[in-house]
Amino acid sequence: MATFPSVEWFNAIKDLVNSDPAFRRLGTVDAVVGVKVGAKIYELTFEAFECTGVREANENALRDMDFYLEQPYDAWKDMITNIKKHGQADLSHTLNTIDLTMPEGFAKAQDEYRRDSFYRFNQSIQDFFDASAKIDTKFAEPAAVA
Repeated sequence: MATFPSVEWFNAIKDLVNSDPAFRRLGTVDAVVGVKVGAKIYELTFEAFECTGVREANENALRDMDFYLEQPYDAWKDMITNIKKHGQADLSHTLNTIDLTMPEGFAKAQDEYRRDSFYRFNQSIQDFFDASAKIDTKFAEPAAVA
C-alpha cells in the first residue's frame, strides 16, 4: 500500500499507465508537471506516451516545470478518495473542474504559455490520476505534508 503523497505512490501510478495501452489513446504528452501538496512537491515527467520520471522537488524547481497543480491536502485527499470510489473522478473532482472552481486556479505556471500545456494535456493527466483507483492508497497525516 503506497502512501499519498510520496514518490512511491506516484511511481505506482506511473507503472500502471506505462503498461496500459489505453493511456496511449489520447496521444503524446510532453510536459514536466508539478504536484504540490502542502510543502511537498513532486515532479512528474511525461515524454511521448509514458511517464518517464517521478522525483521529489523543491520550490525552486517549480519555475522550470511546465505547470504545477496545487490545492490543500484535504482537497487532494477528497479528490483521490473520489477517484477510488468511482473508478475515475466524478464531474466535480476532475482536474478541469477543480481548476475552474478555484479562484486562483489549480494549475499554475511561471507564464500563461506554459500553463496552457495543462489544458493541452489535461485528459492524459486526468487519466494518470484516475489510474490511482487501481492502487490501495494510505494517506499521510496532514502534519507530514505541512
